[in-house]
Amino acid sequence: MESGRATLLKEQQLKDQFDNLEKHTQSGIEFVERYSKFVKERSEIEISYAKQIRNLSKKYQPKKNSREEEENKYTSCRAFLSTLNELNDYAGQHEVIAENLTSQIITELSRYLTELKAERKSHFHDGRKAQQQIESLWKQLESSKRRFERDCKEADRAQQYFERMDADINVTKADVEKARQQAQMRHQIAADSKTEYSNYLTKFNQEQNEHYYTLIPNIFQKLQEMEERRIERVGVSMKTYAEVDREVLPIVGKCLDGMTKAAESIEPKTDSKQVVESYKSGFEPPGDVEFEDYGPGQTMKRTVSETSLSNSRGEAKERPGGGKSKGKLWPFIKNKNKSPKQNKEPLSNRFNEFMASKPKMTCLRSLRRGGSGPEDFSHLPPEQRRKKLQAKIDDINKDIQKEMDQKDALTKMKGVYEKNPQMGDPASVDPRLVEMAMNIEKLQSEVQKFEGWLAEVEGRLPSRSDPPRRQSGLYESQNSNSTMVDNNCAQDRESPDGSYTEEQSSETQVKVAIANTPEFDDEFDDGDEETLPTIGTCKAVYSFEGHNEGTISVTEGELLFVIEQDKGDGWTRVRRNEEEEGYVPTSYVEVFLETNTKGAMTYI
Repeated sequence: MESGRATLLKEQQLKDQFDNLEKHTQSGIEFVERYSKFVKERSEIEISYAKQIRNLSKKYQPKKNSREEEENKYTSCRAFLSTLNELNDYAGQHEVIAENLTSQIITELSRYLTELKAERKSHFHDGRKAQQQIESLWKQLESSKRRFERDCKEADRAQQYFERMDADINVTKADVEKARQQAQMRHQIAADSKTEYSNYLTKFNQEQNEHYYTLIPNIFQKLQEMEERRIERVGVSMKTYAEVDREVLPIVGKCLDGMTKAAESIEPKTDSKQVVESYKSGFEPPGDVEFEDYGPGQTMKRTVSETSLSNSRGEAKERPGGGKSKGKLWPFIKNKNKSPKQNKEPLSNRFNEFMASKPKMTCLRSLRRGGSGPEDFSHLPPEQRRKKLQAKIDDINKDIQKEMDQKDALTKMKGVYEKNPQMGDPASVDPRLVEMAMNIEKLQSEVQKFEGWLAEVEGRLPSRSDPPRRQSGLYESQNSNSTMVDNNCAQDRESPDGSYTEEQSSETQVKVAIANTPEFDDEFDDGDEETLPTIGTCKAVYSFEGHNEGTISVTEGELLFVIEQDKGDGWTRVRRNEEEEGYVPTSYVEVFLETNTKGAMTYI
């Protein structure tokens, strides 16, 4: 009985331990889920933060064709733009953090939780199965024990009954024999029950020892190892959580260093010089006011400098015929005698508006369409006009250079056709060559026209020893007499401290000479030129025998490197190795340009 009570007590304690372990391991799983949720919310915060930072950077990026884009020439604006770009990269690092948190922690923990739950379920299933088995054996033992007890009692009662029958003289011998046989049968049943009980007891003791000393300890050991792995996995995840942030710190530091470098690149003096250069007009200040003595009976006249606004007006009023000539204006002099009948806005107001407002950039296309400003930019102050004219000349020179390159390529192709008539008709190229020659002649005339205007502007700017001073070419003189004096003598010129000069600058003459005599390299004959970089590959569709100078022979299916695209002449320059290169017909090859080249065109 004591042994049975001890067994029951152990079973109850074991069941309680399993319940406690089940609660503890479930709590550990919930902790991992809670930590995974924490990392997921952190990742969402990083993504949201990166998105807001990117939107902020995009919001303050300079808009196209806006004042902000024009202000990028200032170092402070460029520094702010660099800061915005670095901020955009900074936002990218927060996206990297969110991505790494998701891939290295959240995804891994989610997969590990699935495995952990399955392992925990398996261990507790094995524990419950062991408990059920030992409980089943215990029940069998108790049943055999009760049967053995019952059979013993039955055997004792049968023995007592036989003894009473044997002592009674009135009982027949047959009844006594029957009682004796019954008692022997009961004793045999009791003996069999005892053997069965003994077997069940031995089996139960073996199973119980195995249960308490092997199965359950193994299950507890597996649960302990599972719990230790869970705790270790949480620690690794926490370490990874910190490492994810640490990995982006160098790049974040570079972004911050870039912001610092951008801030240190700001140059106030350079910006102020940019402002002066942008709004420099080239106007000359008015001359000194002459002294007028007072005498009896004389009336003081309001005499001002010959270059002043009022004097110019006075001369305009006194000039017979009242022509529509314009006087030179100083931008800070205001017109106080506005006439309501004036058809045109005073020039001083026009120039003051120019000084106070953003300069309008008139593009070449708008001028060709008859845009807001004249073709010679005469509506601009002298210095701004000079810059516009110079920029226009540079653009036309680029167009001339482009036309010359195309003409040179067509000339080479014509030469190849003349040497190889089977490749094409040389006469088919002549119309295009004539058209290009006309375009070049037209562009050169345009250059000469704009260089003439530029020479006029630069010629009218006075020269000073230090620094050179530009004078206005924007407005004409208000009277023809003063203009004639300007061309012949120095004392009646518009400027009080210098004179206009009509000589063309040597710089302009050099530019005209360069524009009229462009130089071009001969790609066929130049053997000392630098090795051109590879811009793509090509595959020969047909075989080509390159007998002429500058060409290269190829066979069908051969792979070559492309070093120069077809410029419209029908030839592509290719390279076989470091020493063999030349031209092949573009129609004979398939060209595959690299992604960094302009487009990815394929010629067949």
